[in-house]
Amino acid sequence: MDAIYIPHLLTAPQRTMGFQFKEFFPTLETLTPVRGHFRVTYKTTFLEVMAKAETIVTLTCHRCLQQYNHRLSVDTSEIIWLGVSPNDMDAEHLAEEVALEDLVETVSPQGYFDPQDWIYQQLCLALPLRQLCSGDCQPPQPTQAHENDEIIDGRWAALKALKQQFPG
Repeated sequence: MDAIYIPHLLTAPQRTMGFQFKEFFPTLETLTPVRGHFRVTYKTTFLEVMAKAETIVTLTCHRCLQQYNHRLSVDTSEIIWLGVSPNDMDAEHLAEEVALEDLVETVSPQGYFDPQDWIYQQLCLALPLRQLCSGDCQPPQPTQAHENDEIIDGRWAALKALKQQFPG
């Protein structure tokens, strides 16, 4: 996906540019290409951005540490203000106090908008915070070889092997 030069949106039909995509994102490990459609509309003072995308990612369960596949999908939209970004402000503007309601994402009206980066961010935000392979997933049960042996949780085996490499 190429970045969109924002002034070109003024000459697009209905000031809108849209496309379908099917591609792998270099910074997002997925089993299938990210598929979906994207649309950006130039309004007078803002861009209206919409996307619908889906892919399959491999996650690691937070309880049992097994890997599992998860269908990741987004159906989202966002308003991005056209204006001066904090990087473009001169020293006089930086000294001004910024109100909480002014803390929104902005792009320069003479700049570029990167749809791939925006879609990537939306997919990352859609990743589940609590990654469980199933609703009834149970952590591994500690094993005890003999009565007098200590209980060993298999998840700590790599750390125990590393610890044995160092004296003391």
